[in-house]
Amino acid sequence: MSRSYTIGIIKGDGIGPEIVDEAIKVLDAVSVAEGFDLDYKEMLLGGAAIDATGVPLPEETIAGVKECDAVLFGAIGGPKWDKLERHLRPETGLLGLRKAMGTFANLRPATVYDELANASTLKPDVVRGVDLMVVRELTGGIYFGEPRELLKDRAYNTMVYTKGEIERIARVAFDIAMKRSKKVCSVDKANVLEVSQLWRDTVTLIAKDYPEVALSHMYVDNAAMQLVRDPKQFDVILTGNIFGDILSDIASMLSGSIGLLPSASTGEGVGLFEPIHGSAPDIAGQGIANPLATISSAGMMLRYALGLDNAANRIDNAIKRALREGYRTGDIGAYDAKEIVSCSQMGDIIANYASRK
Repeated sequence: MSRSYTIGIIKGDGIGPEIVDEAIKVLDAVSVAEGFDLDYKEMLLGGAAIDATGVPLPEETIAGVKECDAVLFGAIGGPKWDKLERHLRPETGLLGLRKAMGTFANLRPATVYDELANASTLKPDVVRGVDLMVVRELTGGIYFGEPRELLKDRAYNTMVYTKGEIERIARVAFDIAMKRSKKVCSVDKANVLEVSQLWRDTVTLIAKDYPEVALSHMYVDNAAMQLVRDPKQFDVILTGNIFGDILSDIASMLSGSIGLLPSASTGEGVGLFEPIHGSAPDIAGQGIANPLATISSAGMMLRYALGLDNAANRIDNAIKRALREGYRTGDIGAYDAKEIVSCSQMGDIIANYASRK
């Protein structure tokens, strides 16, 4: 009997439906090649949900994701809904969904493909070969700490982490490192922050359970500098919420194109896998969107949610082959393109290559 998985599909707004359709195309090809079944369950979120139900996050979606093994998501938002009250905006629906799913870990890989090394603003010899993962804690730290207050001439926020919160995100990072190059760099500011000293002590303790993984520590200011100076030194970067927010954005620019980068939000239950870019309503419906970030997110879903490493490798290798052979969507067409292809054509190419041995 073949393995079967239920995948939640949230296409969203703007280019969301286009890019998710291409990812599904690739998933279908890989599932046939690897001998497993995928049952898709489509749900609403964001502007599409507002238009259909009046709210950005319907109760049916909250209930639906909990019945899935993983969720693949496109993008939400657009000027059509920007003037709504904050609690009715598409982005509020996404935040609510992440909370309902119990996601506490954000996974942000940054991979520089050799063929696109010139797309980066850094020198090609600096970025060529970069393949790193930022593991960011999502639900703690200064963004959520109490007390917090804005007064007339004074404001304050509180950075708080418990040992348990640090332990669980550290285990996510170490588990991922075991699937990669077995190196974790934990980033903090332990020289001036007590909460960072607890972070460092706790991560060091968890590392004892992973003797095969090499652990290093780095202060956040140095980490930001090193990401630009020598990003190839990193494999898995583990850090807290505010530091991860900043470092993951720095890392995302190493590739030179936001249209290439996937992400995942995982935690206590079902994981949410999505490209890091927005809904790009200005190009929606034109067939020119780059689906590679969403296709790559589907590969992350197979690897980190379903444990299907071989299937994920098929997708990763297919993307590399398509780029190596010179296929480009318009956004990266200036970099050694042999043929500019549409969103759908890129999906066809990746699906074809992913289905082969």
